[in-house]
Amino acid sequence: MTENFWKDKYPAGVPAEINADQYPNVQAVLKQSCQRFADKPAFSNLGKTLTYGELYELSGAFAAYLQNHTDLKPGDRIAVQLPNILQYPVVVFGAIRAGMVVVNTNPLYTAREMEHQFNDAGAKALVCLANMAHLAEDVLPKTGVKHVIVTEVGDLLPAFKRILVNAVIKHVKKMVPPFKLPQAVKLNDALAKGRGRAVAEASPSSGDIAVLQYTGGTTGVAKGAMLTHRNLVANMLQVKALMGANMSEGSEILIAPLPLYHIYAFTFHCMAMMLIGGHNILISNPRDLPAMTKELAQWKFTGFVGLNTLFVALCNNQDFRNLDFSSLKATFSGGMALQQAAAERWEEVTGCAICEGYGMTETSPVVSVNTFENNQIGTIGIPVPSTQCKVVDDAGNDVGRGAPGELCVKGPQVMKGYWQRQEATDEILDADGWLKTGDIAVIQDDGFMRIVDRKKDMILVSGFNVYPNELEDVLVTLPGVLQCAAIGVPDEKSGEAIKMFVVAKPGVSLTKEQVMEHMRSNVTGYKVPRAIEFRDSLPTTNVGKILRRELRDEELKKLNAKKEQVKA
Repeated sequence: MTENFWKDKYPAGVPAEINADQYPNVQAVLKQSCQRFADKPAFSNLGKTLTYGELYELSGAFAAYLQNHTDLKPGDRIAVQLPNILQYPVVVFGAIRAGMVVVNTNPLYTAREMEHQFNDAGAKALVCLANMAHLAEDVLPKTGVKHVIVTEVGDLLPAFKRILVNAVIKHVKKMVPPFKLPQAVKLNDALAKGRGRAVAEASPSSGDIAVLQYTGGTTGVAKGAMLTHRNLVANMLQVKALMGANMSEGSEILIAPLPLYHIYAFTFHCMAMMLIGGHNILISNPRDLPAMTKELAQWKFTGFVGLNTLFVALCNNQDFRNLDFSSLKATFSGGMALQQAAAERWEEVTGCAICEGYGMTETSPVVSVNTFENNQIGTIGIPVPSTQCKVVDDAGNDVGRGAPGELCVKGPQVMKGYWQRQEATDEILDADGWLKTGDIAVIQDDGFMRIVDRKKDMILVSGFNVYPNELEDVLVTLPGVLQCAAIGVPDEKSGEAIKMFVVAKPGVSLTKEQVMEHMRSNVTGYKVPRAIEFRDSLPTTNVGKILRRELRDEELKKLNAKKEQVKA
């Protein structure tokens, strides 16, 4: 199905096409926005606000440090392992201005996950939080990382508050385990060395890689999606086009609780909001609802970016329900399916409807979104401008409107491919630029699309992709495990929860506690299973492949039976 089908589906004033070459690279957008909105607030966190002018100055200092005090060259990969604190945009934009490729890294990664990602990306530098530096100490000798910059949470706060915050985190909350990294440089020292030095602004071409964003793709092996400058600029312009006249330049205040190292939040807050001079309120720990609601109470926020899990948790919080929502005009949801009950409850509490969208890491990430003018809960909206979508059968034939098929996407936001994995790239991306999403969708006659099933075995936990292959590969290293399988089961809070089925070796006695402890030691928290079930055997094909689909079907039957009992 070609893009012509959607040309008359966009609201008045929304173009069907964007110019993906309007800016040559991310630096051009940053420079223009920081000049236009120099005195406007860009990011706030822990009571400190950086203006766009200050962001440009600090990112320039970091870029100058990298260029003058390290042997890093344009194109080298720099891993950034930071939560939502002011240092994140400073470091990321500084690295990009110096010509580096940013490797976004989850700060909660285990040592095993860090080692894989750093080595796969060929990272030569790392910027990390002191809280996680003890893991870096173990991992770095096994990698090619030569330069380490460490920062503490309060480093960009005013002097007295910086000392206080860092002392409380380190000595009172005991959140910084001891570490020894003799080669490490403190971020504030790096900024001091770079301050006042001229930056040799990198000028990458639009097709050069800006960010390596790691994902499992359609399988469980973590791969780096190569997102080019053109990919990010295009998606920024696409998102802005659909927001249209509903968002005003230089006056929007956006709440940013989702991690900036996740491509959804990165594109929205660091790219699209930068283009319109938006003010992003960084929430470092959205799980701490009391602290988050206290922060929200300080702002007349106009926009909120979240996902189903967070919407449910907030609406169940009395302090949140008591907030003033009179300025809130836009709420965006992505990363996981939005449940109708959650959407209705959010609108009831805040008076603001949620616009749900759809995307994936490989598409920078936004593919489609509901519009303010026509918001259909239960759909993923219409494709963003300059994006083609089609649904195909197993043979690759377009099935047209109204029939289910695998959703395929084509547009300037589609990744260049997977980093150093041509075979995996060829599996998902064809010669004509169509990317297979692995999701089963239906295109309605009005152009709105619905996701009806998932073709791949991926589990979606609170917006994060979890791949059964990875979990199974980890668990089989536990002595005593003969076979195992991981599936996703429906969960009201997180969309899906992980359940693992385990077959122990004959004569071996395994406990749930042993399995859980092994998983906690080897995977990030959201990948740890919620439920463990021991079995004598698992369903397999005639060649021995475990049938995860059969296990999922069994769980759904159990769930439906419970629902029927409740009704009775």
